[in-house]
Amino acid sequence: MDDRAVRAALQRHWEASDTSNFEVEHEIYREDAVLDYPQSGERIRGRRNIQESRTVQPNKKRFTVRRMIGSGDLWVTEFILSYDGIPSYTVSIMEFRDGLVAHETQYFADRFEPGPSRAHLVERANA
Repeated sequence: MDDRAVRAALQRHWEASDTSNFEVEHEIYREDAVLDYPQSGERIRGRRNIQESRTVQPNKKRFTVRRMIGSGDLWVTEFILSYDGIPSYTVSIMEFRDGLVAHETQYFADRFEPGPSRAHLVERANA
């Protein structure tokens, strides 16, 4: 699978994620895929278990992709995942094997106010 095809598959995945189209969202994963959430210490094995974990999540979710970068078998997506309107800044690292995701790790960060000690050094960015 070339980079253009992977990028198209990722775009389809994130668009399906945003509309809660769980079947299409999980087409990108291998049957034996592994999903890690380091912050909570969770590991989910298998495409069907990954899909079910997201299906049973009770919150209203929205996904806004900020950028996707990568090539070959390693791709990173930076996006805002909003749960019931509350944004979480998220990074997804996907490792592909044979054209499908074999391993994904997701990191989440909540918004915080900038530190006053560096206020004179920064400009406010819209996020």
